[in-house]
Amino acid sequence: MLAPVDVSRQTYPFTLPELPYGYDALAPHIDRATLELHHQQHHATYVKKLNAALAKQPRLHHTPLAQLLREADQLPDELGTAVKHNGGGHLNHDFFWRVLAPTPARAPRGAIAAALTTQFGSFADFRKQFSEAASGHFASGWVALALDPASAKLEIADLADHEVLETRGRIGLIIIDVWEHAYYLKYQNRRPEFVAAFWNIVNWGHAEQAFARAGAAR
Repeated sequence: MLAPVDVSRQTYPFTLPELPYGYDALAPHIDRATLELHHQQHHATYVKKLNAALAKQPRLHHTPLAQLLREADQLPDELGTAVKHNGGGHLNHDFFWRVLAPTPARAPRGAIAAALTTQFGSFADFRKQFSEAASGHFASGWVALALDPASAKLEIADLADHEVLETRGRIGLIIIDVWEHAYYLKYQNRRPEFVAAFWNIVNWGHAEQAFARAGAAR
């Protein structure tokens, strides 16, 4: 497996990391055609457009992506919009790839499992609420399980377009892409079927590690 790239720390020129699994690895839940198009075209385009937006902004060339996104509202309108949309697309897509796994998903374990039960009543109740949020999200965007480090509470975050958790001061644990390009080739307009399939490939090991790191940092 490829060593993970921390996209949040990338600086200009930004690069598209390879996936940590093959394009066939998530089938039948996400088919090869969708995954290849999603990664090589959609994600790659956000990277290309982010670099184009910053090409003539040398003062920003050494600013990590996460910081750029947190400070995007301080930039001139057109540049700030380009950073939020394309930088957010780059960061969220990388997060999405890392919370998927080709092996059959198992239920979460340990501290995160206990926290899900405390916050939502049970893992099944959490899945139901998350699925409803993802299926019912209006237009394009993302839905994530996030941790508020200040309160140590979990929440289901509904993100418009390419909004990122970092601007809300949240730590992401899992995320699903509900832009149509994430599922339309296979599921067409049947987003709830895509959401149901997502649970078969969630990488709970990744979420457990992120939750543990967040706890250690508090």
